[in-house]
Amino acid sequence: MYCNRKFQMIICLSILTAMIFFPVRMFAQENKEIVEHEAGFYYTVQKGDTLWDLSGRFFDSPWLWPDMWSENSQISNPHWIYPGERIRLFHQKGIESFVGKTVSKSGVLKKEPQKEPLYYYYSPIDKIGFIRKDPVVPSGVIFKVKDDKEMISTGDLVFIRSKGDIPPLTAGSKYSVYRTLKPIVDQKTEALIGTQHYLTGIVEITKIDPSFTVAKVVQSYRTIEVGNLLMPYKRRSRKIELIQSKKGLDGKLIISEEYANIIGDNDVAFIDKGSQDDVKPGQQYSIYYQEKQRLNTESKKDVLLTQIVYGTLLVLHTEKTTSTVLITRSDRGINLGAKICSPIE
Repeated sequence: MYCNRKFQMIICLSILTAMIFFPVRMFAQENKEIVEHEAGFYYTVQKGDTLWDLSGRFFDSPWLWPDMWSENSQISNPHWIYPGERIRLFHQKGIESFVGKTVSKSGVLKKEPQKEPLYYYYSPIDKIGFIRKDPVVPSGVIFKVKDDKEMISTGDLVFIRSKGDIPPLTAGSKYSVYRTLKPIVDQKTEALIGTQHYLTGIVEITKIDPSFTVAKVVQSYRTIEVGNLLMPYKRRSRKIELIQSKKGLDGKLIISEEYANIIGDNDVAFIDKGSQDDVKPGQQYSIYYQEKQRLNTESKKDVLLTQIVYGTLLVLHTEKTTSTVLITRSDRGINLGAKICSPIE
């Protein structure tokens, strides 16, 4: 107790000294006003979920669960959350710092805003795949695992055979492991949309031999199999800056990453718009439906009714003609082929 009082006295004396010896006019040249703004994303609790698990999954550290609890005042007991309950996963306060500078002798101040961008933190960003019309040319293929294990996982050694006339594998380098799935074709036009690249993990090259290469599995997202392919690993930022969405965009959901027929909150999917459509990571779009109705029995034409928004998505990654997205809100199950558009107010 004595130490605390002594510390408080020292702080007070320090502040008093600063007020006496440093002229007050030094603060007249700059005046700061802080305005807070915020953005949120939500998650619908599933059976078996805990704040500890969700914190580890979405924020890369289970020890941050108290922060998640503090942002959800409706949760009275942090040890009990219930399926169907909607909780705030992300709550990032941005700061707009308005710096005032003296522009005249009269002391008139001009405010110049300096904004810190809002962002969405998505920790599993490295594991999301993509759809590309022309498949990636692989750097190599896994043809064997040490001890012939059926389940390849983190820490296992795999043997790789180089593939194609591309830059050779190099010791110490990391490579994303993936497999390509069945080419996707538009059901109406039968035009090729592209090939899904399904990421399964990361390996690091440990040894180069004349006829093969040895690598260690440093991360396993999903089951890695013999026959999986390699491409150079490129680390993606987990902080996705939220930016202005493209106006006048219309598109649709192609498939979900896990081939589910109906998707919802926090599922990863693909849309039929990409960088050539000015779609960029950090943009958000609305998921909607629009019914038709004949106004009267005499009319032969149907009228489009008001668009009903029942979900939102966030763009995580873009290719030329497609993008990988995260469903950030769903008021009901979302079917594949669902329509998307620029945000509807």
